[in-house]
Amino acid sequence: MTDSSTSAALASTEATFYQVNPRARWFVLVSICITLFIVPMSMSGVNMALPAIADALQADAVWLSWIPTATLWGSIVLLLPAGRVADTVGRKPIFLLGVIGFSLASLLVFVVQSVEVLLLVRVLQGLFSSLVFATAMAIIATVFSDSNRGSALGFTATSVYLGLTCGPLIGGWLTEHLGWQSVFWGPVLLALIAIVLAVIYIRNDGQSGQPAQPLDWIGSLIFVAIATLLLFGLSGLPNLYNILMLLAGIALVFVFVRYQNRCAYPLVRFSLLASNRVMSRSLMASFLMYAAHYPVLFLLSLYLQYLQGLSPSEAGQMILLQAFIMAILAPIAGRLSDRYEPRLIATIGCLFFSSGFAVLVFLESDSPLNLVIIALSLLGVGFGLFSTPNNNAALGSVPKDRLSIASALLNLSRTSGNMFSMAVIMLLMSQLLHSEQIRPERYPDLLLVVKLGFASACAYSFVAAWFSYSRGKVTR
Repeated sequence: MTDSSTSAALASTEATFYQVNPRARWFVLVSICITLFIVPMSMSGVNMALPAIADALQADAVWLSWIPTATLWGSIVLLLPAGRVADTVGRKPIFLLGVIGFSLASLLVFVVQSVEVLLLVRVLQGLFSSLVFATAMAIIATVFSDSNRGSALGFTATSVYLGLTCGPLIGGWLTEHLGWQSVFWGPVLLALIAIVLAVIYIRNDGQSGQPAQPLDWIGSLIFVAIATLLLFGLSGLPNLYNILMLLAGIALVFVFVRYQNRCAYPLVRFSLLASNRVMSRSLMASFLMYAAHYPVLFLLSLYLQYLQGLSPSEAGQMILLQAFIMAILAPIAGRLSDRYEPRLIATIGCLFFSSGFAVLVFLESDSPLNLVIIALSLLGVGFGLFSTPNNNAALGSVPKDRLSIASALLNLSRTSGNMFSMAVIMLLMSQLLHSEQIRPERYPDLLLVVKLGFASACAYSFVAAWFSYSRGKVTR
């Protein structure tokens, strides 16, 4: 039996299991949604704890910007290898390793005594989160392959964005009442539920009976080098050493693409990806939209707490508005993308998102908070309309036996977009605020960083609208 026929047989067996046990697929969805809620929540919740961390660990502005960025580096470097391995050995063990590893890494916060050790914890969280994100959407796309895939992906998208945006609210409350360390260990209790449900209800879909395809270790190491050089190079401009790192990273990108197209068992075959217009344009739109989205929590956290004088919980409550709107729209947009043209829905979302940043660019230190509320509403509508149709179109353009690598590519576009935009923010922080703690006399410089960051995000999301629209028709 060939690899493709084996994969088809396994997919059929798995589909039959969930048809015979219809409740099982919903328990799988619950497990995935819990995980996709707590991982982003842990990552974004730390933004509300940044002032407390700065005081406790004596961290300056540059060190503070590394706290969210360190996780991004960790979450990028293993995404493609994890997706490739999951397509061979099965998505369940990789997913479980990710959830359990992330939980254990979070508990290491009890031994943190310096900002350097905290950054190590953040890197470990990122590494294990990459295993989760490389498999979660692929599991859902497989389990719901015969029906309701768009709706199920909508719930997973809602979970991610609820986690990202509820993180500041929960993180602010935990910081005020239980200390900043609780932002790390608190979500572990909820992770235990996801682990139990995954063990019981997720069926492993590895290619049993077939020899495992070897992992492209050379390509994986090149990819790690690319992520490292680009991040450190961009964040340290305009120093000569960082310019050289950035140029080396760009050069390695061309080496990586050339090597992948020649490798017998590549992480991703770029020649095939380029021929799949729907997938490639969806990835570019995702990269740009997440590049626009990720700095929002970081910048608004600093703006609301330092410049507007809000407490961590008050700032988190305001940012929660975006999550409510995304939570309502993401499943609706998912259902609509099962019936109508996904690119139109996603493109409208990009334009709403860009308009939200256009409002935020005009923020001043004494701006009424209603301006922030209007902007957050536009951002919520925009991302709620964009995320699920974009993912549904992308995953629907690849065969089932490549869903893990497709899922990994989507998450790679997300995390690389996040890392790119945070590298830009780190560059702005280092050039305008330098290695100093953020004090009242530096508030004008902080406001300039915030405005420039939002202006960049406005541009990213506007260009994303073009890629979203130009992917072409993807419905039958």
